[in-house]
Amino acid sequence: MEIKNNNFISDIKEILFSARKMAYSAVNSAMVNAYWLIGKRIIEEEQNGKERAKYGKKILKKLSKELNSEFGKGFDERELRRIRQFYLTFPKRDTLRPELSWSHYRLLIRVSNKKARMYYLNETAEQHWSYRTLERNYTTHYYERLLSSTDKKPVITEMKEKTSSLENNNLEFIKNPYVLEFLQIPRNTNYTESIFSTL
Repeated sequence: MEIKNNNFISDIKEILFSARKMAYSAVNSAMVNAYWLIGKRIIEEEQNGKERAKYGKKILKKLSKELNSEFGKGFDERELRRIRQFYLTFPKRDTLRPELSWSHYRLLIRVSNKKARMYYLNETAEQHWSYRTLERNYTTHYYERLLSSTDKKPVITEMKEKTSSLENNNLEFIKNPYVLEFLQIPRNTNYTESIFSTL
C-alpha cells in the first residue's frame, strides 16, 4: 500500500522523538529532584535546627549502609556527600534547570566560581549541551576564555566544532550508570526479558 501523505512518516518519527525526549526529561527531573530533597534532608538532620552541623556527626555512614542495602550500591558515603553538596550549592530548588541531568549537576558543584557555574548551568540548558560537552568546556576553561576574548566569535566557533562529536545519542541517557542505579536496572548484563521481569 502506498502512503499518499508525505508528512505521515515524518510526523510519526517526530512523535517518537518527542516521546523519548519527554521520557529522558522525566527520568532526569525525578532524579535531580530526589537528590535535591535528599540533600536538604541530610542538612536538616545534620544541623538538627542549628545554623551549623556538629563536627563528627556520622549520619552519612549509617544512611549509606541503609540505602545501599535497599536501593543498590549507588549511595556510598562519597555520593551522599555530593548530594549534600548539591543542595548546598543550589539551595533554591527553583534555580534548577529541568534540562540538566544528575551528571551535569555533579560537574557543576565542582565549579567554585559562582558566575562561571551559573554561566555553564544556563548555557548547558539553553544550548542542550551533553554532559561530555559541558565537561569539555569546563576543563578547557571555555567561560574564562570567552570572557577574556575581545572577539568571541572564533572562540564560540571553535567550541562548536570541537564538541559536535559529543552530542547526545538519542538513548544514551539510559546507559548512564547513574540513571541505571537510580532505576535499579542492573549494569553489565544482557537485557533479557528475565532481567526486566524482576524489576
